[in-house]
Amino acid sequence: MAAAAIAAALASGTGTAQADVSAGAAVGDVRAAPAAVGALHGPAVPGVDVSNWTGEIDWGSVAGSGTAFAFVYASEGLDYVNERFEAQYGGAAEAGLLRGAYHFAQPHESGGTAQADFFVDNGGAWTPDGKTLPGVLDVEDNPYNNRNGLNSCYGLDKQKMVAWIGDFTRRYRQRTGRDAIIYTTTSWWRTCTGDSPAFGRHPLWLARWGAEPGELPAGWTRHTFWQSADRGRGLPGGQNSFNGTLSQLKLLARPRSAVKATGRVTGNTYTVTVANTTGKPVTALKVSGRTFGGQKIAKVGEGCRFSGTAVRCTIARLAPGAATRLTIVTRPAAPTAETKGMKITVGTVNLTLTARTR
Repeated sequence: MAAAAIAAALASGTGTAQADVSAGAAVGDVRAAPAAVGALHGPAVPGVDVSNWTGEIDWGSVAGSGTAFAFVYASEGLDYVNERFEAQYGGAAEAGLLRGAYHFAQPHESGGTAQADFFVDNGGAWTPDGKTLPGVLDVEDNPYNNRNGLNSCYGLDKQKMVAWIGDFTRRYRQRTGRDAIIYTTTSWWRTCTGDSPAFGRHPLWLARWGAEPGELPAGWTRHTFWQSADRGRGLPGGQNSFNGTLSQLKLLARPRSAVKATGRVTGNTYTVTVANTTGKPVTALKVSGRTFGGQKIAKVGEGCRFSGTAVRCTIARLAPGAATRLTIVTRPAAPTAETKGMKITVGTVNLTLTARTR
């Protein structure tokens, strides 16, 4: 994309995550692994990106072509908002497409925090309605070098560029609870961030016009979206694909679970830490678990009850950002068992803790 004529990137997700460990810690949270990526395998899910330059769009025809998603240019820097945004963004949703907004970065003009606020306040806010994708940070070659006299990196050195991107993405997460998608090219990322590996948790929207996505920037082992052309035949705007299934794409638009769960096995003691990752209190949170490997539960903490191999707990209230710890003690495993463990469910999060008995 470029300035007022480009689009952006996406990935993050919702759903259930599981983790297994041997005699150590395990972590489970709501971020499902990004949809299968690397080289595209099988039919990809098509999408478009549009801007003010695209003009009026027949979204019914776009949806009828099999297109599943659209990214819409929302804002740039601290002083530009796409005048066609509401019509384009709303039209995509009315036609049944998943839609997301993108912000074209101007890192030399103001800080990343301020531009993230401007983006959220002018179309980039995320809504848990099942059809809104996380917002996109579009960082790429400076298209205004003839006007501002700056290089492709907007006059920022690598360290300052990484810091700027970090400020933007942290603020976007604070405002929306979602990780912003990062749209970029491998060439620009290597030149202007020194190929920083610091942002691999964010969905990558890779721009590379051609037949293959090519090499990825450092920090990513897979891309989530790929922009393969700036225009297409019969479809408006840039041409894109989601590297996964339609069901996986829809997961990106779903609300995240409210909690993150981590666990550890030490001898016959299982410790589960539950954290509230949202900005709102979580109440009446149910936790359940069942042992395997010939163990029976011997002791549990406050708020829990047990019988045989099963335990149930209720966390009455967990404040925003707060965490609580549950402790479950078992009797030794059966002599014949080589491994022991416990399967735990915390809300919608699944966690499996395992350890060897000998």
